Formats: sequence, structure tokens, C-alpha cells
Amino acid sequence: MRCVRLSSGERPSSVRDGLLVPNGFDGMAAFPLPNGNVRLIRNHEMRDSAANGVPIGEPWYDRRASGGTTSMEISVTGTGDDLAVEIVDEFVSLAGTLINCAGGPTPWGSWLSCEETTDGPESGYDRAHGYVFEVPVNATGPVDPVPLRAMGRFTHEAVAVDPATGIVYQTEDRWYHPGSAPGAGFYRFIPDTPGVLGNGGRLQMMAVSGQAGYLTARGQTQGAVLPVHWVDIADPDPREAEDEPRAVFYQGMAEGGARFARLEGAFAGDSGIYIVSTNGGDALSGQVFHYRPTSAEAGELRLVFESPSADILDSPDNIVVSPRGGLVLCEDGSDDQFIRGLDRQGKIVNLVRAPDTGNGRDEFAGSCFSPDGRVLFFNAQGSTSYGGSRASATYALWGPWEDGPL
Repeated sequence: MRCVRLSSGERPSSVRDGLLVPNGFDGMAAFPLPNGNVRLIRNHEMRDSAANGVPIGEPWYDRRASGGTTSMEISVTGTGDDLAVEIVDEFVSLAGTLINCAGGPTPWGSWLSCEETTDGPESGYDRAHGYVFEVPVNATGPVDPVPLRAMGRFTHEAVAVDPATGIVYQTEDRWYHPGSAPGAGFYRFIPDTPGVLGNGGRLQMMAVSGQAGYLTARGQTQGAVLPVHWVDIADPDPREAEDEPRAVFYQGMAEGGARFARLEGAFAGDSGIYIVSTNGGDALSGQVFHYRPTSAEAGELRLVFESPSADILDSPDNIVVSPRGGLVLCEDGSDDQFIRGLDRQGKIVNLVRAPDTGNGRDEFAGSCFSPDGRVLFFNAQGSTSYGGSRASATYALWGPWEDGPL
């Protein structure tokens, strides 16, 4: 296998004059461009306070917020041992948002970037945060930043779009602790106009049928299937969301919604949606679920994998389905960090290990395959504030995938 670094955070861009690449690389997706190159759209999970935040471009949503997205153009040429991957262009495509953690690609050619906070004016920012923003693949600079309020104001993590229906599934990154933290919800947004999210729609939360408030985070059996349905969220954009980040979650709970432990990664595949519970499971080391709809209002939730130990899989986060149907998982744990694979037989394999630089190991994020499946792109997150000690990085990895389990 061969791996190259394409881009670094808090460094001048190697291909775009005047651009200081922001740090905090996180979620990312790859798209085909008409010229045969690849478009990468990358989140920046910048967590600067309102007093220190500076937008990375203009127009911005909030002049005190330092998150957003950058877009890259990548050339992939040659085959086999002669394959080469190079960065062609790099620019800001969304500015003035906050803690852009994950998100997801859409079938209609855009990236949905999610804010992992509900901070706002009470925290010193000019605008309310906690929304999803859309960045078209064909953008050539910072887009007009429009919050998709009907999709909910909560601690967003990732999204995955069902290509058959246009329904957008959303994860929420909130902790579960017995007696102190109730957990997180799994949501879906049914747009009034598929592919046009700004036209509004209906927000719902998953519930386990016949078991109101069901806790998925403990006491589960790998391979077990739960019947589920969806309950409506009456107010997706509650006024109290800044003071109570779980305001949307509590609405779903009141209707019987299910509880998860820190839902993070999401990706469409196998006629449904894969989602990751980062510290779910009896070992607190992570779970992978798959939701498959069986009707317009119901479906099945299956526990695909539960980590028995942090040595096997430690706090999985971003997820992507490989071209051959395996799963690639980025870890966000407390010790050595890996990108690991989960093959179709349920076996965990190691792909990439973060080096120990003496300055802490970086969380992996943003794994995605090139449209032709030949190259895996991924990020090392680095510091999430200006002037941080660790530079973020985007990498490309390729080789004879057909000889391996993924």
C-alpha cells in the first residue's frame, strides 16, 4: 500500500495563493468532477470561543465562528504501480459556522456539513448554531451559508441520505451515563421536496416498537434485530436549544424515542443506513448498527458489531462502506488510534495506525473512497483551535484492495 499527504492545516496551501488552510480536519466526502478529477469537501471542527473566533472566508454565517469547510480538487492518474494522487486546487467553501464535525454526501451532488454544538448569542456568538449547512460540489468559493432549520437544532454529528427516497438520516453526539446523561437520538428528515432541503420537511426520531425509551447502549446481543418506528418532533428548532442542547431529544423521548450512546458516524449501504455508537456496548468501546426500512413508517435495527474490548475496536467514529462491502471505521479513543476495517464476516482488521509524535496522537476522521474505489482518503484531525500545537493532515492511501478483506 502507498500513502501520501495531500494537505496540512495551519499551513499555506501548496496550490492556492493566499490561503492559510484551517486546522481541525474532520468529516469529508469524495465526489466525481466533470473533468475526471475528484472533489473532496472537508469539515473543519474549529472550537474557538466567540472572543477568539475568526471566519475562514467570506461570506460568513457568524463573524465570530471559525469553523466551515474547504473543498479540494484531486487528480488520480495512472494504474497499478504507476498510480499517482496529487492535489490540484484547495479553497474555502463554507465559512462562519462552528464545530463542523461530520456530515455526509447527498445523491444530488452536495455535502451536508453539521454543527456539533447549540451555542449562540448567550455564548457570545452573533448567531444561533446547531444546524446543517449544504455545500454544492460545483462551488468555486464560499457559498451563501444558509442554516437548514427544519432539519433540527441539536448536537449534530453525521448524516446519510437514502438514495431511493431522499430521506436524510442524522446522528446526535450526546453521552449516556446511568443517572446523569440520558443519551442521544437517531433522527430522520423527510423533505417536502426530495433533493431540495431548504423547502422544509418533517423531523422524526427512532423508537423501538413496544419499548418506549429503549436503551440500545447496554445489554445487547450482536446480530439481534429490533422492530422500530418513527415519532414526530413537534418543534425541530426550539428557542431553548442553547440553554438545553437536548431540547429536540427530549421531545422525541416524550414520544417513546430510543436512546443511544454518542451516535457519530453514518453511511448509506446495504439497502439501509449504518450508524456508529462511539462508546456504546457493555465494554463501552463501540457499537455498529444497521437500520433497514421495511415500510414508510417502520423498519428494523440490527446490531452488526459490538466491540468486546478497546484492544479490538476503540471508540469508532466516522464510517464508510468500502467498494467491496466492508466497513472502514475511524477511531476516536484514548490510546493508540487506528483506522480499522470490519469485513463481511465480522472480523476487525487494522489499516492505519497513528504515529506517536511525542505531541499526542490524532483522532482519525473523514474516511471516504474515490468514486472509482481505488483510493481511500482520510484525515488526522490535529488541533481544533487557532495556534494549536498539532497540524491537521489529509492523506490518500491506495494499493491492491482486491487482495485484502475490504
